[in-house]
Amino acid sequence: MAQQPQIKIPATYMRGGTSKGVFFRLQDLPQRCQMPGAARDKLFMRVIGSPDPYSAHIDGMGGATSSTSKCVILSKSSQPDHDVDYLYGQVSIDKAFVDWSGNCGNLSTAAGAFAIHAGLVDPARIPDNGVCVVRIWQANIQKTIIAHVPVSNGQVQETGNFELDGVTFPAAEIVLEFLDPSDDGEEGGSMFPTGNLVDDLEVPGVGTFKATMISAGIPTVFVNAEDIGYQGTELREAINGDPAQLARFEQIRVAGALRMGLIKTPEEAATRQHTPKIAFISPPKSYQASSGKQIEAGEVDLLVRALSMGKLHHAMMGTCAVAIGTAAAVPGTLVNLAAGGGAREAVRFGHPSGTLRVGAQAALVDGQWTVTKAIMSRSARILMEGWVRVPGDSF
Repeated sequence: MAQQPQIKIPATYMRGGTSKGVFFRLQDLPQRCQMPGAARDKLFMRVIGSPDPYSAHIDGMGGATSSTSKCVILSKSSQPDHDVDYLYGQVSIDKAFVDWSGNCGNLSTAAGAFAIHAGLVDPARIPDNGVCVVRIWQANIQKTIIAHVPVSNGQVQETGNFELDGVTFPAAEIVLEFLDPSDDGEEGGSMFPTGNLVDDLEVPGVGTFKATMISAGIPTVFVNAEDIGYQGTELREAINGDPAQLARFEQIRVAGALRMGLIKTPEEAATRQHTPKIAFISPPKSYQASSGKQIEAGEVDLLVRALSMGKLHHAMMGTCAVAIGTAAAVPGTLVNLAAGGGAREAVRFGHPSGTLRVGAQAALVDGQWTVTKAIMSRSARILMEGWVRVPGDSF
């Protein structure tokens, strides 16, 4: 039987924050993949190496974790006063689907840098030396992200001394601003979709837990660590090696998704793994991070552990960090209470790889909480560029 040869597609493999992904310019994709649909999804799954029953991604660019099973498309922006449109696909590891329901905050960093690398930003807006302000339209969630990308000799400066817990080597700092990150769209309708800062979340067959459910950065369900039998100091191995506990987290996530109005039936959650996130929190405690670094209770305001695509994240998703910072800024949420309560515009939290600081400006307007922006620093770097190859009949 005749076999179609492989085709090659221009692509760039990038780290952004604590994630990695394969970046494409929309114009470089095969014609039938330049529009949303089955062909694009199949292409991205084959690029990453999914679905993979071995959960290893040996035959693809993925790294068999939620942090490394990602594809990104950038194009010149269709929106006024923006430079680029940024579309993000979270590729399932062991199932045949791509989740387009949310953003990746970590790869938002790389999106700003890639936009310059790929010639998608007007050269007149790029300084010879200094900071280039890249105005990104996040197409998945219809929000604006501003990336402050350092430039040296007209090119993105990638090397530097900025250290980010969860990333082995230092790099240049990129400051991200997530503008109006709360969900005012048709799905949630407000930053707190249930109308409450804290709810009693009933999880069938599991129990009832206090929960803060927020749509800011990414829809997130926060529960207290002690309410579900944890300390908040756990590392990946303590969670990801326990299928029964992972199943319980998924039940909590599904119950939260239903209460937030993100899904109508529990069955829908299987095709919406990327959102909402489920996270558990606790007041500050000392612990040893996955790198061996000792984190003292006095260094952080609270501890947060979050799951992504069914597994505990090795550090923290950037979008979930926005949710953490926003919830911490609203007095009375579980996140705010774990951080000591009261008004605040920034929070430093402990995660499995270390600590992260995120700022958020929240205000009560006409009885509704709103957030104008959330700010954090990440870094990004090109790891490889050229072409990615896939069998011609794979999409």
